[in-house]
Amino acid sequence: MSETIVIIGAGHAGGQAATTLRQKGFEGRIIMIGDEPYVPYERPPLSKALLAGDIEVERTYLKKPNWYEDKDVELRTNTRATSVDPAAKSVTLDDGAVLSYDKLLLATGTRVRTLDLPGADLDNIFYLRAIDDTFAIKDRLTPSSRLVIVGGGYIGLEVAAVAVKMGCTVTVVEGLDRVMSRVVCPEVSAFYNDVHTQAGVDIKTGMGVSAFEGNGKVEKVVCADGNAFDADIVVIGVGVVPNVELAEECGLVVDNGIVVDEFAATSDPSIWAAGDCTNHPNSLLGRRLRLESVQNAVDQAKTAVGSMLGEPKEYAEVPWFWSDQYDLKLQIVGLSEPGDEVVVRGDPADRKFSIIYLRDGVFTAINTINNVKDFMASKKIIAAGRKIDPALLADAETPLKEL
Repeated sequence: MSETIVIIGAGHAGGQAATTLRQKGFEGRIIMIGDEPYVPYERPPLSKALLAGDIEVERTYLKKPNWYEDKDVELRTNTRATSVDPAAKSVTLDDGAVLSYDKLLLATGTRVRTLDLPGADLDNIFYLRAIDDTFAIKDRLTPSSRLVIVGGGYIGLEVAAVAVKMGCTVTVVEGLDRVMSRVVCPEVSAFYNDVHTQAGVDIKTGMGVSAFEGNGKVEKVVCADGNAFDADIVVIGVGVVPNVELAEECGLVVDNGIVVDEFAATSDPSIWAAGDCTNHPNSLLGRRLRLESVQNAVDQAKTAVGSMLGEPKEYAEVPWFWSDQYDLKLQIVGLSEPGDEVVVRGDPADRKFSIIYLRDGVFTAINTINNVKDFMASKKIIAAGRKIDPALLADAETPLKEL
């Protein structure tokens, strides 16, 4: 009798899992549940190329829509799983249907963190997480638009870069003392602050938003210190939270994500989890972590599939991320921490440089700006946990791969 594998979540992890199952020769039934009207797609372009109108929505799809039919993958869009019964090995959907499974993959991803503030329900206030969010924002961006972005992280700054090129008046309001402070050092924050300012973006740091005002639709963003900014449209990007409710309700261990082992297995022997929703161990880094990245979604989904098919292989990768703003590609490898020694490699004025992070002398992370060679070489160095003389690292003429 052939097995049935149910995948809850039709994002990058879910889409990759279905692809890998068929690539590995799994011939059983695959059912994928997604709450959006689209086939699995890439999210990074939503705040960049898709918002700018540089690509059509089809370019974001992981696979063409007919792939799922051709590969006999039952993709149920506009559908939400409401409960999981591990004892009965069943999933109940919002339309009342009940699906039986032999193995279940939770690829439930994350949702936006929302602001519970006065006026937060006014029209023209948006969060950006899905394709429809991008279209709704894009429809309202005109050269005369006054856009206020709440949050100076990846999403906020990527939207700012697109909108200011459209001719919008753009203000970024960040509660902390610098942009992208959770992921980069002060030197990189200062560089991007200057780049955006030179492009015409007004960046306000150290300001916490306290309310939104307007008559039916947003007209003003009010900060706790009394500052206020006129707005025709607001985009909020203040982080995400993992979707763990299904896991919690069916008794799985949850702690800042669905807790899995190095093989993506949960506390139930028939349930695996992958992607942004998981809290997983990483032997290379010597810690547990929850990652929000395409790399993690893809690699952990492959690990989960291998485990399901009796081919377990430890998931332990050096994490990496990227952000495109203007003509700048920021690529991050590894995870930096406050207190790391910072080595500047190259001249930021050239718009091509790297920042290397050392912890107790060990090369632990890097931020590269328009520097693909450093990005590629750093993965192996970080995985090896090597100590390298900071003076050698600072010499931009010496290729990292030689070190």
